[in-house]
Amino acid sequence: MPLDYVALAILTAVILILFYGIIAIHDIPYEIAKKRNHPHQDAIHYAGWVSLFTLHALWPFLWIWATLWRDDRGWGMHRISEDQQSMHQQMAHLLMQMDQLKNELNDIKNVSKIAQPTVINKEEK
Repeated sequence: MPLDYVALAILTAVILILFYGIIAIHDIPYEIAKKRNHPHQDAIHYAGWVSLFTLHALWPFLWIWATLWRDDRGWGMHRISEDQQSMHQQMAHLLMQMDQLKNELNDIKNVSKIAQPTVINKEEK
């Protein structure tokens, strides 16, 4: 008879641990969103509760949604375009400098051709 009570206590403890464990797991995307200062953290929290009642069918999508946002770069697409624009500007500047150097080199070559003394062959005389 005492073993029945021990088994009942173990069964009750396992059920409670599973119940609260599942509730804790459903809140992970919200905690990620809160840590990252996500603009939709309330929606992620409510969707987590809906996911709890749909046997966590939405949970992977909520996790992805929560991890996509970063406070320093947003969704990630805006910063990439800024970096690309900056690289294009740097490339244009480098190309302009290269053209200037080519022009200067050509000028130096032209000046050196003019300044060279012409050598007259003795055979031509």
